[in-house]
Amino acid sequence: MANVAGEMYACREMQPLKAHVHNGRLVLDEPTDLPEGEVVELVPLDDVLDQGGADELDDVDRAELHAALRESIEEMNAGKTIDGAQALAELRAHNG
Repeated sequence: MANVAGEMYACREMQPLKAHVHNGRLVLDEPTDLPEGEVVELVPLDDVLDQGGADELDDVDRAELHAALRESIEEMNAGKTIDGAQALAELRAHNG
């Protein structure tokens, strides 16, 4: 099973970079704190969207994800939530 908490943290930390083409070169529109020499794979957004998104979920996995999201929203609307810090503490204790 994947390290979901770690993956969520990594996704939250990695912000999309915007760039434009100038004389055949990609130029970032804003500074980045990536380390010097870091290799970054660039994929045109239209290509990602044409392939159904950036994930690799099949129809069954996507249906399960959507069902889990619906269930979570229902629980939230019913007031069945816990504090984020408490949830992280429980995850850390479970994985500890």
